[in-house]
Amino acid sequence: MERHIEIDSGSGFCFGVTTAIRKAEEELAKGGTLYCLGDIVHNNREVERLEKMGLITINHDQLRQLHHVKVLLRAHGEPPETYDLARQNHIEIIDATCPVVLRLQKKIKQEHLLEDDPNKQIVIYGKNGHAEVLGLVGQTAGKAIVIEKLEEAKRLDFSRSIRLYSQTTKSLDEFGRIVEYIQAHISPNVSFEYYDTICRQVANRIPNIRQFAAAHDLIFFVSGKKSSNGKILFNECLRVNPNSHLIDDAAEIDFSLLKGVSSIGICGATSTPKWLMEQVEQAIQQEE
Repeated sequence: MERHIEIDSGSGFCFGVTTAIRKAEEELAKGGTLYCLGDIVHNNREVERLEKMGLITINHDQLRQLHHVKVLLRAHGEPPETYDLARQNHIEIIDATCPVVLRLQKKIKQEHLLEDDPNKQIVIYGKNGHAEVLGLVGQTAGKAIVIEKLEEAKRLDFSRSIRLYSQTTKSLDEFGRIVEYIQAHISPNVSFEYYDTICRQVANRIPNIRQFAAAHDLIFFVSGKKSSNGKILFNECLRVNPNSHLIDDAAEIDFSLLKGVSSIGICGATSTPKWLMEQVEQAIQQEE
């Protein structure tokens, strides 16, 4: 049976992740030791590839023990305390914070420092504990309120002004619903301002991946289990094509799924390297 296999051209690293990995590779090529604060990308296979090149992944506790070294900050960004600590410990920062995240950090910091309404609530629609969100909350000296979904927005204090921002990789639709709910419930005596800070390169993947998933009989969605963007995009695939399967790499392919299938689509998250999707394609071709 003639089988058509297609890798989604819109899947794979976003601009921010591509830049962070390029910076890591450039530094590692110089020799010397390079540390990375947290996984450079939420994909174990790519982390392993860079570790083989010499990248050492550390956490914040380990960072405190280091002096006179180079540390890469990944695309997600970091709170101000990380930079303060680096200065104290004479650590050279290789800053790979995504420019979209950097702009958002600056906006939130300005909002926090703006003394227009001492009673206002700075609200971030994002995933609690996510690296990017920790960096954003850090701009407000820990005062920002994080909400993960519309249900949590309903618990805000509507008698106080609200300034709403969003983690760059969240759903546009849900953000819109949160905005509508706050507009309908906020007291007329206070103000509500919202800033759509969702990265379009990420947001646009949702309609594109729906189209891609619908065009094939079988979908292999390649993503690390830690990727929140991966979870969102995989669920979009499932919505339009129930024959969608989440795999970490080629070793997880269930070849019995290929029976009677003429069209296979391979796609992934913003943290999925192209080479990993290509390995899945090669494994399927070898099975034929």
